[in-house]
Amino acid sequence: MNKEKKNQALRLQHFLIVVLLAVSTHSFAQTANTISIEECYKLAQTNFPLVKQMALIDKTKEYSISNAAKGYLPQFSINGQGTYQSDVTSLSIPGINTTTLSKDQYKVYGEVNQSLTDFGIIRQQKELANTNAETEKQKIEVELYKLKERINQIYFGILLIDAQIEQTELLKKDIQNGIDKTNAAITNGTALKSNADNLKAELLKTDQRTIELKANRNGYTDMLALFIAKDVTKNTKLITPVTQVIQPTINRPELKLYETQKKSFDIQNKLITARNLPKVGLFFQGGYGRPGLNQLSNDFATYYIGGLKLNWNFGGLYTARNDRSLLKLNKQTIDVQKEVFLFNTNLSLSQENSEVDKFLKLIGTDNEIIQLRNKVKTTAQAQLQNGVITTNDYLTYVNAEDQARQNLLLHQVQLSLAQYNYQTTSGN
Repeated sequence: MNKEKKNQALRLQHFLIVVLLAVSTHSFAQTANTISIEECYKLAQTNFPLVKQMALIDKTKEYSISNAAKGYLPQFSINGQGTYQSDVTSLSIPGINTTTLSKDQYKVYGEVNQSLTDFGIIRQQKELANTNAETEKQKIEVELYKLKERINQIYFGILLIDAQIEQTELLKKDIQNGIDKTNAAITNGTALKSNADNLKAELLKTDQRTIELKANRNGYTDMLALFIAKDVTKNTKLITPVTQVIQPTINRPELKLYETQKKSFDIQNKLITARNLPKVGLFFQGGYGRPGLNQLSNDFATYYIGGLKLNWNFGGLYTARNDRSLLKLNKQTIDVQKEVFLFNTNLSLSQENSEVDKFLKLIGTDNEIIQLRNKVKTTAQAQLQNGVITTNDYLTYVNAEDQARQNLLLHQVQLSLAQYNYQTTSGN
C-alpha cells in the first residue's frame, strides 16, 4: 500500500514538472514571438543596405587624415640636369694659369625640405576630413530616418488588420447567436428553415472576409520581414504602441546635416587664410656635378648646402576674396535650405496635429454610436427569437453595430498612426 502511494506521488511529481515545463516554454514562446515598433525601427535601420556605407566613410576618413598627416614629414626629391651653354665665366690674370670651365655642365642632387609653417594647414585639412566624413554620415542618417515613415505605415496596417480580424470573430458570434435563436424558433414552429439558411450564408461571407484579411496581413508581414530581416509570421504579435505625447520641438537629423555642412565651409575659409601666409622651412641639398660649388674648378665634385628658406606665393591672394565670397554664398544657401525645411516640417506638423484632434473627436462619437447600436441589436435578438422581425432585419442591426465597431478600430489605429507620424516628422 505504501509502495502504491509512493508511485502515485512520483507520477504526480512528474506530471507537475511536465506541466511547469510546458507553461514555461509556452510563456517563453509568447515573449519571443512579439515585436514592438521601436524594435522594427532599430532593425530596419541596422539591416538597410545603405548602412554599409558608414564603414566605407570611416575608412575614407582614415586615409584622408593619414595623407594630411604626411605633411609633417620631410619632403625628399632627386633632381638632375645636363646643360650646354654658349659662354662660361673666365678669368685672365697675367702670370697665373687659370682653368677654363667647360661649356657642358652637369649636376645630380638630392634635396630635403622640412616646412616649419604648414602645421596650421595640416591641422585644418585633418579637421576638414573629419567634418566631411561627418557630413556624409549624416546624409545616410537622413536617409535611414525616412525608413520610420515606411515602418509606420506597415506596422499600423498590420495592427488594423489584426483588430479587424478580432472584430470579425465577434461578428461571427453575433450571427451564430442569431442562428441558434432561429433554430429554436424553427423547432417551436415560429420560423422557417430559410431564415436559418440566410444567416448561415451571412456567416460564410464573414468567413470569406476573415480569409481576405489574413491574406492581406501576410502581405504586410512579408514586407515588414524584408525591412527588419526577421521572420514575421501569423503567430507574431505586434505590441500596440503606447499613446504618444506630442512634442512641438523639431529634432530631425536634417538639422544636424545643415550644421555640419556650414562647419565645413568655416574650415575651408580658414584654409584660404593658411595657404596664403608666407612659408618658412629648412632645407638641405647634396649633389655631384661639374662645376661644384667652386665655380673656378672644372672638375666633377660633390657638394652640399643647407639653410632656411622663405617662400610667399601671392597668386592665391588674387582669388582669396572671391573664394571667401563663394563660401559665404554656400553658407547662405544652406541657411535657405534649412529655412525651407523648417517651414515644410512645421506645415506637416500642423496638418498632422489636426488629424490627431479629428480622430480624438471621432473616437468619442464612435463609442456613443456603438452603445446605441448594441442596445438595438440586443433588442433585435429577442425579437428574432419571438418571430417579430426577420433575419434580414436582424442582420441589418448586427451589421450596423459591426460597422460602428469597425469605424472605432479604424479611428483608433489612425489616431496612433497620426501620433507616431507627428513624432516622426518632428524627430522626437
